[in-house]
Amino acid sequence: MASDAGRKQFWKRSGAKVPGSIQHVYGAQHPPFDPLLHGTLIKPGSKPPTTPVKLKKVSTFQEFESNTSDAWDLGDDDDELLAIAAENLNTEVVMETAHKVIQNHSKLQEQHKFQEEHLQEEKQVESAELTSVDNRLVKSVSEGHTSSSSDNASESSSMQRSQSLPQTSTPPLVIGMGDCNTSVTPALTEREASRLDKFKQLLAGPNTDLEELRKLSWSGIPKRVRPSAWKLLSGYLPANVDRRESTLQRKRKEYFAFVEQYYDSRNDENHQDTYRQIHIDIPRMSPEVLRLQPKVTEIFERILFIWAIRHPASGYVQGINDLVTPFFVVFVCEYIEEEEVENFDVSSLPEEVLQNIEADSYWCMSKLLDGIQDNYTFAQPGIQKKVKMLEELVSRIDEQVHRHLDQHEVKYLQFAFRWMNNLLMREVPLQCTIRLWDTYQSEPEGFSHFHLYVCAAFLVRWRKEILEEKDFQELLIFLQNLPTVHWGNEEISVLLAEAYRLKFAFADAPNHYKK
Repeated sequence: MASDAGRKQFWKRSGAKVPGSIQHVYGAQHPPFDPLLHGTLIKPGSKPPTTPVKLKKVSTFQEFESNTSDAWDLGDDDDELLAIAAENLNTEVVMETAHKVIQNHSKLQEQHKFQEEHLQEEKQVESAELTSVDNRLVKSVSEGHTSSSSDNASESSSMQRSQSLPQTSTPPLVIGMGDCNTSVTPALTEREASRLDKFKQLLAGPNTDLEELRKLSWSGIPKRVRPSAWKLLSGYLPANVDRRESTLQRKRKEYFAFVEQYYDSRNDENHQDTYRQIHIDIPRMSPEVLRLQPKVTEIFERILFIWAIRHPASGYVQGINDLVTPFFVVFVCEYIEEEEVENFDVSSLPEEVLQNIEADSYWCMSKLLDGIQDNYTFAQPGIQKKVKMLEELVSRIDEQVHRHLDQHEVKYLQFAFRWMNNLLMREVPLQCTIRLWDTYQSEPEGFSHFHLYVCAAFLVRWRKEILEEKDFQELLIFLQNLPTVHWGNEEISVLLAEAYRLKFAFADAPNHYKK
């Protein structure tokens, strides 16, 4: 009985702190409160918990509680705890953004402590809601907002989101990427802007340094300056700025003199077969929406027919029709702002603009074909040679893939002929082709020599899928219908980097790894 009375007396004496009482425990998933960010959650009359001062009556439990509770008190190490929580929460989020948020967090606390008024504190609480991991706390805060304050806060939420606690999920970031073509992070925007400035400065100089332009263009050309860069890289325009306008006028006039001289003969007996084949092939080109426009069909027929008449050694060959498309699309972009040229109504452009685009496309395509014309002469010896070189190169790069194709009697000509004939245009989306051609025009003999290494890298890229196919028919169907419909600039950049590595290893060492 005496012991029972003693226990009751002990707990009565220690009633201020009872063991087992429920207290919040904060960790990686529940970071400690910041009074600045969660000011509305603290009652006006209450004081933040502090480390207990030595009491007159001290029990063993109170000593233990006082020694351990201060680990979770608000103090000077809040920023460190928040940084640790941020690292744990953001391991799967963009690390670059997370580090910047953590670095700026303490500075923002200092600023808001002295400058922010009550309304600004409420806005900051709303931005913290987006990143809070405790849904119950988020609900309690958001209920206190009125509709008018939420309207004002929504305008600054995107800016504050990057300055508040690190986010726990990325859907807003993904939506932002899909809504526009702008870069998400400031660093990316600065890099792209810097590259664009370099191009503009280079193109605006009195004499453009073509070697420097090639180096800069290898990694891709910004859309705004691509038309001018392509005309220079292809050799259509001179490097001297003062001569460019006169050159354009002269070449455009020269092209339409050819049209006036030759185009009426398209129905003559000598040229009838050529024109008929062109007329058949144009509906087969890509993209579909663009090719169905009557104005586009008319322009392409003229370009291809004039080129065939003026190059009788080869004449028109199937596949040449595809090579006009990238030039045409890029030069249309010079006059419009739409992102998707494929869906643009070309006939809405003024007639003079359409004539300029047509003439520029003809001359740039002619410059390209001058370097690979043996691809389109009788029996197409250039393509035959390149396919043979591709087979030899793949046998050195990846003997297992080469042997697998050979065992199933798949010939390189059966799938790689189109790769050489159409310069991979039928294998990747149009925007990827345009990005590919940025580099081709930056490389010496890009469309002939470097293209071989791109094709080799492209084939080895599908190594796993090729080795999984155990049947001739399935292998051929796969190689003729490669799953690249969702490819973008990133995949093309990786492909080009691998092609450059192969070129560096093999181009100047033809006997390297030779059996």
